[in-house]
Amino acid sequence: MFAGFKKNHYPSFAMKNLPMDLLRTFTTINDLGGFTQAGDLLGRSQPAISLQVKRLEEMLDVKLFNRIGGLKLTEEGQILYNSALKILEMNDAIVSRLSAPSVSGTVRLGTPNDFEVSFLPVLLSKFSRAYPEVTLDVSTDVSINLRDGYKKGAYDLVMSMDEHQGHEFEEGDYIVEELSWIADADFVLNTEQPIPLVLYPQGCIYRKHITDALNQANIPWRVLYCSSSLLGIQSAIKAALGISALGTSTIPDTFRAGNKCEELPRLGKVTIGFNYDSHSLSPAATLLLDFLRNGLLQSQNYPASLQIPLEGKSGFLSVR
Repeated sequence: MFAGFKKNHYPSFAMKNLPMDLLRTFTTINDLGGFTQAGDLLGRSQPAISLQVKRLEEMLDVKLFNRIGGLKLTEEGQILYNSALKILEMNDAIVSRLSAPSVSGTVRLGTPNDFEVSFLPVLLSKFSRAYPEVTLDVSTDVSINLRDGYKKGAYDLVMSMDEHQGHEFEEGDYIVEELSWIADADFVLNTEQPIPLVLYPQGCIYRKHITDALNQANIPWRVLYCSSSLLGIQSAIKAALGISALGTSTIPDTFRAGNKCEELPRLGKVTIGFNYDSHSLSPAATLLLDFLRNGLLQSQNYPASLQIPLEGKSGFLSVR
């Protein structure tokens, strides 16, 4: 035995090593619900994606997907999926940390209230692990206040919402989202009475779309509850005080209005993007912008049912 050799650190040479690209393809298929969708995101053809899954199944000598009644993970596939997410996250964190130049500093980031409990905290957590020397100073507000604060120098980078038409985001810096009505399962809509609304304060783009749509349809309404916090909005909706609307990426499944609001007008679209000056961004802010931009663009490729395990906690965070 060689000096210092620890047998438990060196498994049998017959031990198989799972290629990272196969694991990434496998998890993406499950996340997006199909081989074609995964191929579109990963830039590969459907046959190439199928071949990668076949190779992974042959390496492990298990069946990963059950195609009867829709594409679903087998029991072995679920075990691999749970572990693969952790492996890929660790891989990505190591690559980001070691391959990128050392960056430090503080980034003042402004984000819309709506993303307090959506995919953004997960992205920021991953960024902090990849770049531990960068300090994030994050504030939330309605978008009009965020953009005003950015113009006054309060933020280095702002993620905000704007109108679908006439926005000032650069190409590749934004996504387009539909606005949807939200209501609690116990809420009963009575169109013979003014519609009770749960809204953000004046200046919120959601509020404008809601009130404009109702006014144009000659539907009476009243503001029953107003809050600047997404958690406050959700609490009021959960108490069945009234209805509201959110972008599709921030709607909890329990608040999807379905046919409860089918009599109400459509609310249109908004854009979600970034406000920044590329000439004045620090290296740390530039890294964060790239990280958030990629996360925002990829969020549109995930189905509403996708859930990411919260590391070190029980439960899940929905990503839409």
